[in-house]
Amino acid sequence: MPAAPPAAPDPTKFRAEARAWLASVAKPRDHTRQFGTGDDTVAVFENWTAEEEQENTARIAEWERTRFDAGWGALPWSAEYGGRSLPPVYDALYRAEEAHFDVPRRTEVFPVTQQLVAPTIRTWGTEHQRAELIRPMLRADLLACQLFSETEAGSDLAAVRTRAVRDGDGWVLDGHKVWTSGAAVAGLGVAVCRSDRDAPKHRGITVFLVPMDAPGVTIRPIRQMTGGASFNEVYLDAVRLPDSARLGPVNQGWKVTLSVLAAERLDSGSLGLDNAERAVDLARHAGRDLADAELVQAADLHVRTLVQRLIGLRVTAALVGGTEPGAEASVGKLYATRTMARTTNLVAELLGDRLVVDTGQWGTFAWTEHLLGAPGYRIAGGADEIQRTILSERVLGLPKEPAR
Repeated sequence: MPAAPPAAPDPTKFRAEARAWLASVAKPRDHTRQFGTGDDTVAVFENWTAEEEQENTARIAEWERTRFDAGWGALPWSAEYGGRSLPPVYDALYRAEEAHFDVPRRTEVFPVTQQLVAPTIRTWGTEHQRAELIRPMLRADLLACQLFSETEAGSDLAAVRTRAVRDGDGWVLDGHKVWTSGAAVAGLGVAVCRSDRDAPKHRGITVFLVPMDAPGVTIRPIRQMTGGASFNEVYLDAVRLPDSARLGPVNQGWKVTLSVLAAERLDSGSLGLDNAERAVDLARHAGRDLADAELVQAADLHVRTLVQRLIGLRVTAALVGGTEPGAEASVGKLYATRTMARTTNLVAELLGDRLVVDTGQWGTFAWTEHLLGAPGYRIAGGADEIQRTILSERVLGLPKEPAR
């Protein structure tokens, strides 16, 4: 009989220990700075150059390794992978303490690697894949990206066209992926491919772990409205892989894909909260009496931040209870994108033409980064339409969409 996991520590004691360790390695975050000072960036997606992306990713990875080696990373994972077998809520408790310290903010490639890809490999990977990949991912020695979306497939991943063809003991991949975050800094890509062209669209899919430096892999940045290039196109031209690069059973990759998508929805509940709170702060310091409509919008946005956090707690509570969150995850994603849209609406009311003309005034034109970036999250992390379909079919019991 396997040994029972150690008892979880008292939450208050755990937070005190986390706080003490953080104080020994990082400076406290300055929460006392006055409105109108410091960094006014509210970018939804980073606007870095290729060099800046490499530099910042290396800096974040160094912090992740420091945390992991001290026993504060991979908290819900077993000791085999460098964790402490704690309930998922302890990760949230640690994050709450870390928020009070000046440490690097994780970019999207890190939660994709540690919270989406690594758990999927644990579920579907071979013993060799689990042994070789999971711990380096949790320690941020190896980063991963999702080679999922395609221009012609839209939000319907089951309509994927990237082909995987058997070639002796291996496979040859050909296709084109788009909107891939972190492709330029990732060492591995999780590619969803069509391996049986004659099978119904939810079948005949196989998933592969693609080295991003493999011959035939080409990465091209996509310039965004904001001016940055957080996303990429990835071309797979006759990429040859051994069968050991396959993740999960042949032609049953849709189940593997769903494992990643489910985890992605769980990670979306905190989207936009920081900017929403900064928008409410902007209303407080508007320097004039607010119109009734502006007051209503600011109050509504403040309440939404509280509700969004409660939805996040519902998701965490489900995890702590040992169950997979159901509707909470999809509701949280939809709610988050609406919060981001309402943040934009309030800021536009407050700033007027200062939002579109760079006068050099702090906290004004910088909001264009939010305005132009926020709509992207209606697609990223599972399109809003897909979330509504999940809720309509699985919660409301409405008829399923006709199969095509």
